[in-house]
Amino acid sequence: MARVLLVEDDAAIRTALLRSLRDHGHVVAAVGSGMPALSAAVEQKPDVVLLDLGLPDLDGADVLSMLRGVSAVPVIVATARDDEASMVRLLDLGADDYVVKPFTAAQIDARIRAVLRRSGKTEDDPVIAVGGLRVDTRSYEVTLDGRPIELARKEFELLLALARRAGEVVTKRDLLGEVWQQAWGGSDRTVDVHLSWLRRKLGETAAAPRYLHSVRGVGVKLVAPHEGDAA
Repeated sequence: MARVLLVEDDAAIRTALLRSLRDHGHVVAAVGSGMPALSAAVEQKPDVVLLDLGLPDLDGADVLSMLRGVSAVPVIVATARDDEASMVRLLDLGADDYVVKPFTAAQIDARIRAVLRRSGKTEDDPVIAVGGLRVDTRSYEVTLDGRPIELARKEFELLLALARRAGEVVTKRDLLGEVWQQAWGGSDRTVDVHLSWLRRKLGETAAAPRYLHSVRGVGVKLVAPHEGDAA
């Protein structure tokens, strides 16, 4: 599983890729133009960017160049240009890999895994542990002190987003972008409601948190209970 930033201006292709990549187990945020892509890459810190070149506001090659100025995130370029000169230029600009259209979701998934292996970002252990909380990124199973916790998909994705950055305060805007793909124009209330459901299933409340600690005006962080007590 990887956190993927999908940059694709065609709404139908974006929706299909979003669904397919999620079906392959990835957490996907999607944007349709270049400037939001640059902001999302910096703010959300994805594991990999899938970048289409035909964007409405900026040429994808320019986005790639600007992205390389602010981030080392692996980038897979999706392009209809299959001539050698174009491929060499994209690689020279900083692309880690490319895929020529048309392509399948399985091909994209394989390229993502290959790029992450080369960058050393693959997880040998698919289980993220925070105190007595265990989040299995492959089986989508969660246990708390050895007891299985049944979570809805969005609850799991919210918990996973926080577990990947355990101990770090994550803004609600980042969570809206990563879990709901609504970093721009989404409502904090969406996050608040799902946090409330998640807290209930973890046996805690906002007033008496154990794992999920809100930081007023900033966001929320996931920590082991003794760490939260120390804070």
